[in-house]
Amino acid sequence: MIEKSLEKLIFACRWLLAPLYLGLSLALIALGVKFFQEALHVILEVGSMPEDQLVLIVLTLIDIVLVGSLIVMVMFSGYENFVSRLDVAQHGEKLGWLGKLDAGTLKLKVAASIVAISSIHLLKVFMDAKTIPNDKIFWYVMLHLTFVVSALLLGVLDRMSFAGHRDQTDTK
Repeated sequence: MIEKSLEKLIFACRWLLAPLYLGLSLALIALGVKFFQEALHVILEVGSMPEDQLVLIVLTLIDIVLVGSLIVMVMFSGYENFVSRLDVAQHGEKLGWLGKLDAGTLKLKVAASIVAISSIHLLKVFMDAKTIPNDKIFWYVMLHLTFVVSALLLGVLDRMSFAGHRDQTDTK
C-alpha cells in the first residue's frame, strides 16, 4: 500500500513541470518584444544604415526566431513527453511533429538549434572581426566547434542506440 501510494505521488509530481513549461512562454513573449524592437529599429534606420550593419541586425532577428522556435519545441514536446498529451486535434490545429519527438529526438533538435544559433553568432563575429581581438575570435570558433562536435556525437550515439532497438524489432 505504501509503495503504491508513493508511486502515485511520484507519478503525480510530473505536473510540477507544467508551470515551468508555461514559464517558457514568458521567455517567448520577451523574445517577441525584442524582435519587434529590432525590426522597428531597422525600419526607421534602413535608409542611413550601412549594409553590414543591416545584415548584422537581420542575423539578430533570425537568431531571435531560432531561439523562439527552440522554446516552442521544448515547451510542446517536453510537456507531451513528461506531463500529458496535448489534446489540440479537436480544434483542427496540430503540429506535424507533435507527438513524434521523444526525449532523444528532442535532444538532437535542441543540439542542432544550438549549432545554428552559434553559427549565426559566429557569422556576426566574423562580420565585425576588425573590432574583435583575434584571441576572442579563436575562442568563439572553438566554442562553436565544441557545439558542432557535441551535436554530431549526440547524433551518433542516438543512431547507435536506435540501431540496436531497430534490430530487435526487425527480428520479432
